[in-house]
Amino acid sequence: MIDEQTIRYDYTVLRPHLNERGRRLYAAAQAHALGYGGIAVVARATGIAPSTIGRGLKDLAAGAVLDGRARRPGGGRKKLCDLDASLLRDLLHLVEPATLGDPERPLKWVSKSHAKLAATLQSMGHKLSPQTVGRLLRQVGYSRQGNAKAEEGRQNPDRDAQFQHINTCVVEFQMAQQPVISVDTKKKELIGNFKNGGTDYRPQRSPQRVKVHDFADKTLGKAIPYGVYDVTDDSGWVSVGVTHDTAQFAVNAIRCWLQKMGRERYPGADRLMITADCGGSNGARTRLWKIELQRLADETGLTLTVCHYPPGTSKWNKIEHRLFCHISQNWRAKPLTSRMAIVELIAATTTAKGLKVACELDTTDYAKGIKINDAEMRTLAITGDSFHPEWNYTISPRKSDRSLNLE
Repeated sequence: MIDEQTIRYDYTVLRPHLNERGRRLYAAAQAHALGYGGIAVVARATGIAPSTIGRGLKDLAAGAVLDGRARRPGGGRKKLCDLDASLLRDLLHLVEPATLGDPERPLKWVSKSHAKLAATLQSMGHKLSPQTVGRLLRQVGYSRQGNAKAEEGRQNPDRDAQFQHINTCVVEFQMAQQPVISVDTKKKELIGNFKNGGTDYRPQRSPQRVKVHDFADKTLGKAIPYGVYDVTDDSGWVSVGVTHDTAQFAVNAIRCWLQKMGRERYPGADRLMITADCGGSNGARTRLWKIELQRLADETGLTLTVCHYPPGTSKWNKIEHRLFCHISQNWRAKPLTSRMAIVELIAATTTAKGLKVACELDTTDYAKGIKINDAEMRTLAITGDSFHPEWNYTISPRKSDRSLNLE
């Protein structure tokens, strides 16, 4: 005769190997074997509710065949969306993109967290938790998204054509063994014990301690790195200025590159191609930039061909993703405590593909606000290209004014 203790033991042994339906059918079979009062005995031995055992007896009587399901079709707790037909519609109404300030969007001006969405839906008569909000959003394909920098704003219709023009000129100069450089000013950096972005390995729980507030040190000031990247040689020069980012500073960085690196790399060069952004100290409309380039051409005897990237496209300038990004990676999480620390960190920048960087401090005091009049501009030996001469032009040396040849 089967007793309650035997049923308890057998159920304890078999339970880990049975799903919900298997447990229900086992209990029902034992209750059926015991006969009258069997449901109560089995319920005490197994802890299964008498009503569940009763459903198991019905399954046995119906001769139901196992089909892989643990419950009958329609069993289990109903989904909230089935019980509340307007829940999903109201949730999507809250989170879908809309114009800021729309009076029908109660959460347009706040961060749409799960808790705030749940609270708003509860005020509309829905019953759900913040966890359910997250689950529903995932089901309909929503996730937390940041901003994507993809809108360039108004674009010049000849933007792509200018890129093609620059590429054609670069290839022509490289085929002729003439140097091609990309120039730009890197982000100005505070000098001192200030936080620098990124992480680096240190002993656990001992981060580098830096100042809380990023107020410029009046004594140390800021560093202004101006870079010159040799597109063909995969090498760079950086002049670190300490006063102002002016056209004189920019052209002097090119002059230093020629003296320290360029002449050695291209001893027979008589031309130099410069690619630059359309604004800043080397902007296409900056008169002082062209005056200083003319002086450089007169000094060196080089014919300078300048191509500017169209407005709003500075991120495609070669120096940005072939030099500056590696410098930022090299000094990540390192406070730039002094001018020499900046110079040494820049000069130590290398890549697996062979990037070499030289760096030097430029302590010259470059004046701001230098005005160039029309008469001075007329002295330039400048020739505009037939295609967008405001972006593409060539400055030739004025032989009569040439006083120094750096060769």
